[in-house]
Amino acid sequence: MIEAALEAGRAANRIYRGAFAVHTKADDSPVTAADHVAEEIILRHLAVHAPALAVVAEEQCAAGHVPVVAQEFFLVDPLDGTKEFVERRGEFTVNIALIRDAAPALGVVYAPATGQLFAADVAAARAGRAMLDPENPMAVALQPIRVRARPTSGLTAVASRSHRTAQTDAYLARYAIAEIVSVGSSLKFCLLAAGEADLYPRLGPTMEWDTAAGHAVLTAAGGRVMGPEAQPLRYGKPQFRNSWFVASGAFEPQAFAA
Repeated sequence: MIEAALEAGRAANRIYRGAFAVHTKADDSPVTAADHVAEEIILRHLAVHAPALAVVAEEQCAAGHVPVVAQEFFLVDPLDGTKEFVERRGEFTVNIALIRDAAPALGVVYAPATGQLFAADVAAARAGRAMLDPENPMAVALQPIRVRARPTSGLTAVASRSHRTAQTDAYLARYAIAEIVSVGSSLKFCLLAAGEADLYPRLGPTMEWDTAAGHAVLTAAGGRVMGPEAQPLRYGKPQFRNSWFVASGAFEPQAFAA
């Protein structure tokens, strides 16, 4: 999964550093050649190393190719944060997750523009980060990461650049917040996992491929992602759609009522 993410990231980064066209999908979200090229690379890797497992990939699903999934399957977002890619903010990621029994088991998040790599094995409670050369990313030993204890001076919250709402601000008002950091893509989960932030509410719909890899990294680092009815966010839902969730570090967040 790491090798697949790095190769896909190299390809996406080459497109990012040049001129590219932006198209609009049926749901009005942007898509570029980088989304398609990165997904093709990941699908090729997974077909070689795990041919028996279904792969639910964003662009394949957008084209109407939605597989039937079993107990184990992959969720792939080849370019999470396409808006960040288009605006050349660098906060886009390649996300690959293995789902087992409706929960993330393995996850890889790679940010090609900055060279940040995160990977996790949930069963082993092992999450790590590496800083790679964006021009020539090579797999290296990961440095362990862990969520931090709840700060007494106030929480650092992360919020989406593109999807922050009044509802999100109202939820955050329940806490003593010292700082709100706006960042794109699944890097929000990774900031919590690395002990650099504490709380991430997303009180609007997302797709499962948006969250699964980051969810794996955060869970393996000691955090949690809570969905409706104060239950862990689950995967393999109808149309692979999430409603809302609240991710946190080393504390249990307050429940949210939709």
